[in-house]
Amino acid sequence: MDTPPAGGAASPVAPDRVSLDRLAADLRASVGALVRSTRSVDQLAPIPAAVLDLLDRRGPMTTADLAASRGVRHQTMATAVKELTGAGYLAAGPDPSDARKKVLTLTGAGKEAIDRDRHRRVGLLARALEDGLDEDERRVLAHALALIDRVTRTIAGSVAASPTPGDGPITGAW
Repeated sequence: MDTPPAGGAASPVAPDRVSLDRLAADLRASVGALVRSTRSVDQLAPIPAAVLDLLDRRGPMTTADLAASRGVRHQTMATAVKELTGAGYLAAGPDPSDARKKVLTLTGAGKEAIDRDRHRRVGLLARALEDGLDEDERRVLAHALALIDRVTRTIAGSVAASPTPGDGPITGAW
């Protein structure tokens, strides 16, 4: 493959000659460019999509739980929640363990909206794989996915095992 990845990385070099920092930077840039390019078909804006996605994957949560999960202030998340509730994508109900809190759940319309965006992204990716890669390249990519998943699990495990105090996300507007 002679064309550089979308993130601007140089042509591939034998793995034993690539510095780990360069490989990590190129992987981050390529994955980021891929994610951004698939968002071009989304109907939902990034913030609402992230909230709906979290609730769909993790189940009911409070506004505080959502804010903590996204690393933003409670007030920032409350604004997004209010808009999504007003649009009919979220429902708020009492928290069974604390009546002062409200638990947020996806409505049918919210589930349909996030599923629609996911379906569009998958369709876009499938067309790009068909148009841009031959069968051998698709097989290589399929094998690489397992490696990317391992890297992801390694990162998740190392962050959970040794969080750095004071190095959390900068909160506020997304």
